[in-house]
Amino acid sequence: MPEIARGIVPAGKRLLPLIFLLAVGAPLAAKADNGIVDVRALPRLEGAVEDSSRTQSYSMSYSVPTVVALSSPATQKLLAADGWVQYTRPLDEKSTSLTFKKAQQGLRVSFLQSPGRPDQSVVSYTAERITANVPFPLDATDIVFDQNRPYLGCVAPLALDATLDFLRKEMVAIGWKPLSAADATARWPNAEFSETVQNGVRAYYSHDDGDGFYRQRPIMLTLLRRDDGKTGLEIRVAPFALPQTLEADSEMAGLPRPKPTRTAKSSGGSDSVRRQIEVAVVAELPATLAFYRHELASRNWTEETNGAVVTPDSVTLRFSSAEQTATLTLGRKYDLTVVSLVTQMTEAALAARARAKKEADAKFMSDAAAMAKQVIAADEARRVAQAANLSDAPLRPLADSATPVPLPENAENVKFDGADGRLGFDSAFSVRAIAAFYRGSLKSQGWKERPSVINQANMVVMDFSKGGKAFSLTAMQMGPKVKVSADGTGLVMANAKMAAKADGAGAQASNEPGTNEPSAKTADEVLEAEPDSPLPVPSKRTMRSIGTGKMPGSDAPFRRELEASVPATLNSVLVFYRSELGKRGWQETAEGAVVKPDQVQLAFTSPDGPATLRLGRSKGETTINLAQKYPAAAAKADVVPKPGQSKLMFGNIGKSEATVSINKQTIRIAAGAGGPQSPRPPMIDLPPGKYQYALKIAGGPARNNQIEIGAGDTWGVMIGPGGDVLPLQMY
Repeated sequence: MPEIARGIVPAGKRLLPLIFLLAVGAPLAAKADNGIVDVRALPRLEGAVEDSSRTQSYSMSYSVPTVVALSSPATQKLLAADGWVQYTRPLDEKSTSLTFKKAQQGLRVSFLQSPGRPDQSVVSYTAERITANVPFPLDATDIVFDQNRPYLGCVAPLALDATLDFLRKEMVAIGWKPLSAADATARWPNAEFSETVQNGVRAYYSHDDGDGFYRQRPIMLTLLRRDDGKTGLEIRVAPFALPQTLEADSEMAGLPRPKPTRTAKSSGGSDSVRRQIEVAVVAELPATLAFYRHELASRNWTEETNGAVVTPDSVTLRFSSAEQTATLTLGRKYDLTVVSLVTQMTEAALAARARAKKEADAKFMSDAAAMAKQVIAADEARRVAQAANLSDAPLRPLADSATPVPLPENAENVKFDGADGRLGFDSAFSVRAIAAFYRGSLKSQGWKERPSVINQANMVVMDFSKGGKAFSLTAMQMGPKVKVSADGTGLVMANAKMAAKADGAGAQASNEPGTNEPSAKTADEVLEAEPDSPLPVPSKRTMRSIGTGKMPGSDAPFRRELEASVPATLNSVLVFYRSELGKRGWQETAEGAVVKPDQVQLAFTSPDGPATLRLGRSKGETTINLAQKYPAAAAKADVVPKPGQSKLMFGNIGKSEATVSINKQTIRIAAGAGGPQSPRPPMIDLPPGKYQYALKIAGGPARNNQIEIGAGDTWGVMIGPGGDVLPLQMY
C-alpha cells in the first residue's frame, strides 16, 4: 500500500467520506473540490448504458456492447483525447485497471465482463485524489507514478535542457520551491547534496502542506541524457528525508518485516520447513540492510561470509541458525528496496523433528492403549456388577400379547411395528434368561434356531425360521438392563394396524385412517404443552428438534422451525395446536388450508410474522412441522426476497474458493464467506421453482446438485470443505 503519514487521512476512496461530510456544512461557494473530478462529466464509449442506481459524483459505471478486450483500448483513446494521461503505479504492472492523471485530478478505470452476457462489458470510473502532484512532461512515455509519495519515472521526448526548463516552470506553478543545501541540512543534518550527475542534472524541491498536498517531504529530481536524444526522468522523495532507522512491523511467516512497506507477501508458517517473505520497503537499501541484520541477529541467526555480495544497488547474504539456513536478497526498483528472505530447515533438523514426532506419536499411542485398558477393565467390572443384579429366573410369556412371537411378562418399553416386522423392548432379566425364554417358547411353536457364533453372557444373537419366514433376535446387556431387538419377515402381520396395539406395557397403536374404531388408548386425548419451548410442542413427544435461520454471529433469528413426533392421534395434535397458537395471538387463515384424516396443512398470522403448521402420520405417530418467519429481523439483515421471488444465500466454510453456476449466473464464494467474521455473503434472487446447479471447488471437478425454493423463501447453501452442500431454509 502507498505510504501515508501517521495521523493523516488516507487518500483515494477512504478520504472521500470525510470530504463529503465537511462539504455538507460548508457554504455553497466552498463546496467545489478541484482535486476530485466529477466522473459524471467524463466522456463515455458509444452505446453506454449508465447504472444510475449507483452513480455518484466520484463513482459511476456503465455497460457497453463490446467485450473487455475491445472496451479497454477504446477507453484509453477516449480519455487521452480528453486530456487524461495514462500511467502505471509502481509494482502494479499486471493490474487490469487503468490509472490516469489530469493536472491534480486522478482517475481509475476498471472493467468487468457483464454477468451472463459475454458480448457486453461494464466500465467503472472512480475519482482519485493526487496528494503529491508533480508535472508530467508532454508526450512522455513509460510513465510510472505514485501520487502519494510522490514518485515519477518516465522518458521525456525532448532533450535534457528543454525538459529541465519545462519542469522548472511547471514545478513552481503547482507550488514546488527549489530547496537549497542550507535549508535542507537545517532540518535534516544528514542531507548530502550531490549536484554532479554524470551525463545529467539533479535538483531538490520542497512543498508546503495545503492545496491538496499532505505533509510533503522534499523530493529529488534527476534528469539523464539518453543516446536517442530523449531524456530519462525520475522524481522521488529525497533519500535524506526517508527513515534512516526502520522499525519492525508485524511478522509474516514468523519472519521480520520493516515499516513502511509498499507491498508484502509471504508463504509458509512459523514452523514450516520452508518460509519466504517478499516486501517492497519505502526506504534506502542501507537502512533496510541494517534492519535485517539487527532483526536476524536478535533471533540468533549468524551471518555467513561465504557467498556474500554487498553493492550499492544489490545485496545477497546468507545466515544460519541452530536448525535453519536463510538467504537474504535486497535490490532496487523504482524508489523502493525490494526484499526477499527465504529460510530452509537443515537435514539434521528435519531428521530430529521426524524423530521427535515419532517418539511423541509412540508415547501417545502407548498412553492411549494404557488408558483404554483401564477403561475396558473398569467397564468390565461395572458390567459384571450390573449383571449380578439381573435375574436368571425362568421367564413366563405375557398373556394376551398381540405380537406374532411371545413377549416375556416383564417386558418394558415395548415397541412393535407389524408392518415393518420390528420388535423391541427392555428387560430386568439377564441375557441368559432371555435366551432361554425364546429358545423354549419358540421351539414349542415350531420355530427352528440356526446356531450363531455370538452366544455370550452379555450378548446373544439368535436366528429363527418357520414355514418360509424368519427373524433375527439380539439380546444385549446395556447397563442395568437388557435391550432386546428383533426384525424379519416372521414378525410381519397381515393386519399390522390392529396388531400394533401389542400390550399395555408400552406398545404403540396406529390410528391412521382406515383402521377400525380406535380403542380407549388411541382415542383423542388432551395434550399438555412442554414448558419453556420457543414454539409450542406437546410434552408427550418421542422426538423434538428446533432449528433457527440467522446470520452467523447474530442472535436475531429470521425463522424458527419445529420438528416433532407425538404418540397421539392427528386430531388430538390438531386440537392442541389450535388451542396453544390461539393463546399466543396467532390467527388461522383459510389460504391453502388442507385438513384430512391423515394430513393437515394450515397457515397462520402471528404478531411476529407468518407461520405454517403441517401434521402427518408415520409409524403410528403424528408428525409435526411448525415454522414461523420473523420479517422485521430478516428485513434488517436484507435477506427478504423481492415480492414473488426467492432468495439464495451462499456460504463457504472450506479453505478454497468455490463457484456456483445456477440459472445462467455464476457466483464466486470466497473461502470463509458466510462466517461470523466475514462480510455479507453472496446472495441472488430467483423466481420460485426447482433448479439444477453446478458447484466447483478450486482445483476440483464440477458437481451437479438440485434445489427447490418457494416464493417468499430464503435458503442458505453452505459449502463444506470437501464440496458437500448443506441447504438450509433461512427465511
